[in-house]
Amino acid sequence: MGTKAVAYIRVSTDKQADAGQSLEAQKAKVEAYAGLYDLELVEVVIDAGQSAKSLSRPGLMRVLAMLKSGQAEAVVVVKLDRLTRSVRDLGELVETYFANGKAALLSVSEQIDTRSAGGRLVLNVLASVS
Repeated sequence: MGTKAVAYIRVSTDKQADAGQSLEAQKAKVEAYAGLYDLELVEVVIDAGQSAKSLSRPGLMRVLAMLKSGQAEAVVVVKLDRLTRSVRDLGELVETYFANGKAALLSVSEQIDTRSAGGRLVLNVLASVS
């Protein structure tokens, strides 16, 4: 059995949905990714109409609670900007949830997989240049 993962998808506007970032398109991408990388998707959590300006989003709070309780070992997103647009918030998430030895963060578009040292390096580089 593969890594237990929760997918997190989000759109904040109708414009994003029209530009190929629809909830359906994101769900299809994370499901295909999970199939390729032996991930057991335990749930797909959706935040529709939620801005990434804050980490206080109902769906994201559910995802983080699932990591804390051990229901999931990883989070899969289509792009990091679906998780957060703030470098500070990303740093907080990495330190609290995704640091070495904690849960994994996997991003389809950026090809980030923090289960490996190389994936953690890529995440750190991306976060520092954002």
